Amino acid sequence: MLQTAQSENLSHWAERTDLAATFRWTARLNMHEAVANHFSLAVNDDGTQFLMNPNQVHFSRIRASDLLVLDASDPDTLERPGAPDPTAWGLHGSIHRRCPHHRCLMHVHSIHSTGLACLADSTLPPIDQNTATFFKRYLVDEHFGGLAFDEEGEWCAAALQDRKVKVMIMGNHGVLVMGDNDADTFNRLYYFERAAETYVRALQCNVPLRVLSDEIAIRTARELEDYPDQVDRHLTELKAILDNEVNDYAS
Repeated sequence: MLQTAQSENLSHWAERTDLAATFRWTARLNMHEAVANHFSLAVNDDGTQFLMNPNQVHFSRIRASDLLVLDASDPDTLERPGAPDPTAWGLHGSIHRRCPHHRCLMHVHSIHSTGLACLADSTLPPIDQNTATFFKRYLVDEHFGGLAFDEEGEWCAAALQDRKVKVMIMGNHGVLVMGDNDADTFNRLYYFERAAETYVRALQCNVPLRVLSDEIAIRTARELEDYPDQVDRHLTELKAILDNEVNDYAS
């Protein structure tokens, strides 16, 4: 793994490195939206201090040392040098301030999740293992109010008080995924996009869907949540691939 002397002067280096790897892999999967999407990770106990990608830098170029350290309680953040994107601050700042139980937030406009968010009925039925993963663990926000500035961010934060809700399907917008750390959240983001793709492709067949019963969907979601080591191994393997390429994400 590449690591420069610069890391000695930066806080939360391990968290920075892991989060940078998730940006790189999200770009590789083409789940980003040019320079418009944002990830954040809380680094203090009450969740108010968090790492976030710098304003309008492509995910494929983000390094650990590039990440901003922001304070959700600082009302002057957007006036300071190196201010984050205003929509990122509105959404992520509001949620970190009001929902400390959501330690990591990943917001993207990935194709299939956004396609799902554009349907009149944006619910995700359990039709396979991946879609069952999210059974009763997401909500659909039908309150699209334009770009996610402060007011929209506060609306989202108010809707995310339930600890069991780990995905917000943002109607007409995209998806917001939450988790306990960057590995947990990225794993969930990856599988939600896969689940949305399966559902969207199944709809294209224009034949009845084979929907799992609530009982089987609940059991499957619980079994996947308890599956040992999968979340951490996913990110560890992605970092190993990046390291083998002599990638500069960890610099």
